Amino acid sequence: MIQRISRLKTALPELTELENLISEGKQHMRIRVPAHIQRQGEHLPFYVIEMGSVKPDAPVLAVVGGVHGVERIGTQVILSFMKSLIRRLHWDPVVKEQLENIRLLMIPIVNPGGMAENSRSNLNGVDLMRNAPVEAEGNTPWLVGGHRISRSLPWYRGPAGAPMQTESRALCDAVHHALKDQKFCISIDCHSGFGTRDRLWFPYAKSTNPWPGIGAAHTLTELFEHSYPHHDLYLFEPQAHSYTTSGDLWDHLYDSYTAEQPDGCFIPMTLEMGSWLWVKKNPRHLFRYHSLFNPILPHRHQRILRRHLILFDFLMSAARTMPQWAPQGAADKTLAMNAALQRWYPGYSGNITTTV
Repeated sequence: MIQRISRLKTALPELTELENLISEGKQHMRIRVPAHIQRQGEHLPFYVIEMGSVKPDAPVLAVVGGVHGVERIGTQVILSFMKSLIRRLHWDPVVKEQLENIRLLMIPIVNPGGMAENSRSNLNGVDLMRNAPVEAEGNTPWLVGGHRISRSLPWYRGPAGAPMQTESRALCDAVHHALKDQKFCISIDCHSGFGTRDRLWFPYAKSTNPWPGIGAAHTLTELFEHSYPHHDLYLFEPQAHSYTTSGDLWDHLYDSYTAEQPDGCFIPMTLEMGSWLWVKKNPRHLFRYHSLFNPILPHRHQRILRRHLILFDFLMSAARTMPQWAPQGAADKTLAMNAALQRWYPGYSGNITTTV
């Protein structure tokens, strides 16, 4: 038993840190473990943590990481945010007041088996971000857009017609439960590994056409850029400007949400940390698969852990005040949509159904 615990701590130190934070802040948390992932005789817990308000109309902020196991920095950024939040609750009335007015959902490690194996996929070889029952409109990049050829190849979606993987289903169930009957919701899913700049992506991954919620996303973008004019780390854009995929979990969750709540406003975001810049600055990253997605030098790692705290603080405030700034009413939605089209889809002349 001691050897097993030691082996797990070595393979998955993020789980150890998460459980230490749960122990430290449990008086502020509502904790569930809706699934366990079996690996070499171990039962890795799938933690779902809620903090803040239990009011039925409280806006929701969902924070997710570790969907791709090799992208550990996403989970580590969330753990850094959690640590700061828990410790500020001891003395900071602003944080206490924020949490009294929002529901904070955190799932820091969606794919504990993949993370323990230093793998993008889960233990069944499935890429969880290609696993939802969503088909892309038009062609997608070969393999990268999701395929069903073989689990031996990256970006494998899983067998056609099969249920979603345990991790995908647990994530969707937790988010659906938190968002049920909530009119105002934001989520951020932390990844790494694309480009030389940090991106904040909006749906759809499945389509190059404008996403129906792009107006509200544009309003949120302008709020951040106006409030932090010198914090120009992020490129805000629809994901499909980079590439399209089938099976995206957030496409699936957004469509499920709007089917049940056509008058609600849900803005799913993906933080895609630009790990190519780390490779450019330090070519040693090329010689280890893990380091293609994660900073390896201690000073750079510390910088990444702290640089996104401003974004998380902003999202907490934005979620709390969403009833005030989110476009509501036909006129406001049209104005927001037109502004978004001018920024991200200049010259677009198609029809869009504004569902938010």
